[in-house]
Amino acid sequence: MLSEKLTKAINKQMNYELFSGHVYVAMASWCAENDLPGFAHFFLVQEQEERFHAMKFFNFLLEMEERPILKGMPDPDNEYVSLVDVFEKALEHEKGVTARIYSLMDIATDEKEYRTMSMLNWFIDEQREEEDTFSGMLATVRRVEGHGNQIYHLDKELATRTFTPPAE
Repeated sequence: MLSEKLTKAINKQMNYELFSGHVYVAMASWCAENDLPGFAHFFLVQEQEERFHAMKFFNFLLEMEERPILKGMPDPDNEYVSLVDVFEKALEHEKGVTARIYSLMDIATDEKEYRTMSMLNWFIDEQREEEDTFSGMLATVRRVEGHGNQIYHLDKELATRTFTPPAE
């Protein structure tokens, strides 16, 4: 069993991962409205990743004989001024997720809860990948901004993104 403090913190993160998916669906909606179906698809795939992350926390709580508790979530931002703005906000969001994972690791470390620390190591590696993905996409979008032909080709490329759950 986990401490009450750690259980609450993991539940909070599980809910935040679900909220993250909500954020990415809102970004997909903005992209679709702005005739960027490939970018919309990119964010819908990202939502699948976030749901996978939430379920990883959900299943961990069950394995630790704790109850996952779902909470309501705030409204995500639905308005963006540009595609660059979308990716700046996405990167900012992922950096916030990283900080939250680090806080969870701090609690687990303080409590010497090694099973949780082991599980969180996966998320630390995953967050490095997430930040790299969004940082790279932001750099690319900034580079091609205002070049319709390049945006068109990038949009077509992003339409091919798929989500494959990582092997456990």
